[in-house]
Amino acid sequence: MEKLIELFFNAANMERWNDHIRPVTLVELDKQAHKIIIAYIIAKIEEEKGNYKINWIELINKFLFDFFYRLVLTDLKPPVFHELMANKKKELNQYVLEEINPILMDFNPDFALLFKKHIDTDNLTIEDRIIKAAHYLATNWEFKIIYNAGSFIYGVDKTKKDIEKQIKNHYDLEGVTKLILSKDLYGFMDLCGQLRFQKRWAHTPRVPETSVLGHMLVVAAISYMFSLKSIDSPVDKRLYNNFFGGLFHDLPEVLTKDIISPIKRSVEGLEYIIKDYENYQMENKIFTLLPKNMVDELKYLTMDEFDNKIIINGSIKKLSKEEISNYNKNGYNPVDGELIDAADKLAAYAEAKLSLRHGLTSKVLEQAIVSIKEENSSKTFLNLNLNDVYNNLDEIIDE
Repeated sequence: MEKLIELFFNAANMERWNDHIRPVTLVELDKQAHKIIIAYIIAKIEEEKGNYKINWIELINKFLFDFFYRLVLTDLKPPVFHELMANKKKELNQYVLEEINPILMDFNPDFALLFKKHIDTDNLTIEDRIIKAAHYLATNWEFKIIYNAGSFIYGVDKTKKDIEKQIKNHYDLEGVTKLILSKDLYGFMDLCGQLRFQKRWAHTPRVPETSVLGHMLVVAAISYMFSLKSIDSPVDKRLYNNFFGGLFHDLPEVLTKDIISPIKRSVEGLEYIIKDYENYQMENKIFTLLPKNMVDELKYLTMDEFDNKIIINGSIKKLSKEEISNYNKNGYNPVDGELIDAADKLAAYAEAKLSLRHGLTSKVLEQAIVSIKEENSSKTFLNLNLNDVYNNLDEIIDE
């Protein structure tokens, strides 16, 4: 699992569109985070309209598998990648499998088998099509930035037409057309995309730099892996909530920016004032853009996001990490908020630790490494001992 965490951060070093004029740096980690948010929107619309029954765990897994695949093939430009997939898919799959399978087997053998099955099949499910549509919509969002800066570059108009053609191929999905035509839904997608321009640890230089958007995806992935490691037979809704709870945990920062913990804690009561302000802004500037089913879910996931909770008799009930194990049923809609918090802290630790490995340090980063590990490594979650996780991550980063 710790090796996978390191791999996620490798995507923060993978620059996109580096053969074009770029007003801002665009990286793979941010693109993947935007992609899964867009996939969530499309899938929610398809489900609400009754067009398809979405297997959400399959959607999460397939998204992660495609992400792993791309992480291995870091240096292939999209045209080359698609050409190889069309003519050398078997050989390419074998190469990727040899690279990533030992890491996945170490994490979870069943997960590794699912990955192999995913890359070996040519049958596209609705989950595959949603992820593919989200891929091109996220690409198109980036490309608009590129096009505005370099519309005169040779070949850029062909790239524009190719992306638009791929999006049109998914117009049969109502979620795609609604996302394009609805000013509000597109506005939500746009706001989420803007989180890539908000840098984490903005008060100190780091390598690699990570954005709030990229951090959200890393937390979602770690929360999901923590859930698979620590919970005996977790129900689908619990895995779903822990993934998307991690993905959207910093959503309010699109309105407030990344306010660092020392500032929040510097004045008594300031943290609660900030939280109230975030909730107010979410109600008035984010939730007004979304349909009710998404609003209700995002409220549940983003308000008191680090509390363990269930819904019982229509009301939210907060629980200890020991108590929530008694409610491992889809009907209770369980969220392991403390687990998401642990994933958030581990992601921050990795961000600081990796910067030191790259030779860029500061007093802030050094203090954060010590304090985060001291405060969190002693925690346990059923079958998961965080002390082992922190120590294993240290070994991987320091080697």
